Amino acid sequence: MNSRESKLQAFDRLLTIMDELRDQCPWDKKQTLQSLRHLTIEETYELGDAILENDLEEVKKELGDLLLHIVFYAKIGSETQDFDMADVCNAICEKLIHRHPHIYGDVEVKDEEEVKQNWEKLKLKEGKKSVLEGVPKGLPALVKASRIQDKVKGVGFDWEEPHQVWDKVQEELQELQVEVAAGNQDNMEAEFGDVLFSMINYARFLNINPEDALERTNKKFISRFQYLESKAAELGKPLMDMTLAEMDVFWNEAKKM
Repeated sequence: MNSRESKLQAFDRLLTIMDELRDQCPWDKKQTLQSLRHLTIEETYELGDAILENDLEEVKKELGDLLLHIVFYAKIGSETQDFDMADVCNAICEKLIHRHPHIYGDVEVKDEEEVKQNWEKLKLKEGKKSVLEGVPKGLPALVKASRIQDKVKGVGFDWEEPHQVWDKVQEELQELQVEVAAGNQDNMEAEFGDVLFSMINYARFLNINPEDALERTNKKFISRFQYLESKAAELGKPLMDMTLAEMDVFWNEAKKM
């Protein structure tokens, strides 16, 4: 692997290239914090895909794309004299030191859970009024629910045993069935949301990341359905002209594969 010196040289090279692009490239000159935002979100999802696929070569490439965005934001910040790359690095260094008193201070912790609890307590001492302030409003609902539950767990608001959470799931399912029978659309939606929220909570107790689990299922379904499409194409028969029984044959083949 590369030495510390070569890593610093590589980072300096990236900073130099960013300076050159910002000065000479018509596209790079026009970019702002706002114009880059949606591209950064896209790059983050692409990194997430590569991680799920365990494609380490692609992970390396996507990390580079994301790092470029960070350097780009810092470059823009330096032009307005609000912050630069050194400020970004120093700020996160100071936060890490402050949030890890068990490493850089005299606090003792026995396990990961105590580290998380101390983290949330420190954030409140820093002036945050709620432990939920750190949950971005723009997160997808599934990810947001998971982060909310993780945050409140850090201050002790949590179930004690997995079976308690599963009982809650069953309770919410029953309440949903009542509203389905009643036919009230708003109530059905509310209860369905409660079912999802409780299932996400149960996933946490099973050490399952619900976002990753659902995305793996998405990928599995896509793969099987595309196999079905390819078999239908081989037969020269449109899917809409196939019976469910005919489709099921190829679906089961895809499952075995």
